[in-house]
Amino acid sequence: MTSPDMPRDGDHTGPPGRFAEDLVGLDPDDPEARAFAAHLDRMERVGPPAFTVEGQLAGVRDFAESANRAGGARRLAAVVLVALVLLGTGFVIFEALEVVLGAAF
Repeated sequence: MTSPDMPRDGDHTGPPGRFAEDLVGLDPDDPEARAFAAHLDRMERVGPPAFTVEGQLAGVRDFAESANRAGGARRLAAVVLVALVLLGTGFVIFEALEVVLGAAF
């Protein structure tokens, strides 16, 4: 005998979606619950292997997204890291051009 307020086997009383079991008891319209679901999605995302160009670009995208979410000292560290990478890249390009132009002339 079943009562009308008891869920049946096919009924879903929790939030729909991929992380329904993890979000039971949370309001699906709550911004913090949505942020938690987005965090779970990032943690379980399967992307291209890291040794491919697509994998490297996905890693850069993930770094940029996390740097944009960060604040304070972590954001400053991300900005300094990007500046150092760009400075090193510029130096290598300048040295390569110097070698190429020196050999050509």
